[in-house]
Amino acid sequence: MADVAKLAGVSSQTVSRVANGQPGVVEATREQVLAAMRELGYRPNSAARSLRYGRFNTLGVILFGLSSTGNSRTVEAIATHAAAEGYAITLIPVGVPTQDNVLGAFTRMGELAVDGVIVIIEVHLLDAATVALPPGVHVVVVDSDAGERYPVVDTDQADGARQAVRHLLDLGHPTVWHIAGPAGSYSAERRAQAWRTVLEEAGRPVPPIGRGDWSAESGYRAGLRLPDSCSAVFVANDQMALGVLRALTERGRRVPDEVSVVGFDDIPDASSYLPPLTTVHQDFAEVGRRCVQALLAQIGSGPAAPGTDLVPTHLVVRGSTAPHRTVG
Repeated sequence: MADVAKLAGVSSQTVSRVANGQPGVVEATREQVLAAMRELGYRPNSAARSLRYGRFNTLGVILFGLSSTGNSRTVEAIATHAAAEGYAITLIPVGVPTQDNVLGAFTRMGELAVDGVIVIIEVHLLDAATVALPPGVHVVVVDSDAGERYPVVDTDQADGARQAVRHLLDLGHPTVWHIAGPAGSYSAERRAQAWRTVLEEAGRPVPPIGRGDWSAESGYRAGLRLPDSCSAVFVANDQMALGVLRALTERGRRVPDEVSVVGFDDIPDASSYLPPLTTVHQDFAEVGRRCVQALLAQIGSGPAAPGTDLVPTHLVVRGSTAPHRTVG
């Protein structure tokens, strides 16, 4: 810093203000200091700066797997919005979401020096009374039922499922079958509960529930098990819906003429399915933005009160649904 100050003909305090992006420096002087930094190859010491100002400008993300569409797109959105605010992200995956593994991830985050943590673990882990995050940590939780204990950001899973089922009933289908996500998944449970509630409120029979693991292959296997009497099916995500479309095609059942199919997520490829998939749109970019804003608010003002911030969903109607046709 002294070398930069000497070359630029300014004080070390001026170099410090420029290096830290602080105001109060004439623009011509700022450019002079930046030119001296470039010439000498000077880079501010971020570790020293962090110790001095108590900020690391890094957000931690702890998550259970990147394979699912929701997790990967949420992380992408978090990284994008964090960067726009001048923050980097540090990512730590948790192979098996247990109390020890989550606490171990927080310990690792502490070693890596982050200002706050976003937790993306959709299984019922943070809901359990035996599982608690370390006290004093700035944290936001995504896709969880932990709103009574932590600040939570999530899409409105239940309302999205209600829209999907009501759409199929409004098309005249006598009932709607459902292929759910894995047992223990918060989002899968919320979607399945809403499916059941809409059918019961409409006085329609509730068929046996099918299950998959979010993959297209599991949707394919579940689609093979759908009975011939099924005229409408709500699938808990678009990847499984792709497998269902394949299974129905192999069985000679035409979509949407004989069976209507609705997915959930509205992934970029959904409009290119054959037929284009009717699905529930999740705004992952908005989830990521709200997570970052909520965490930065805590970093600036202190811990936030528990509660759940729901991002709205909406149905996107395409070519995989049609009015019910009586066969006979």
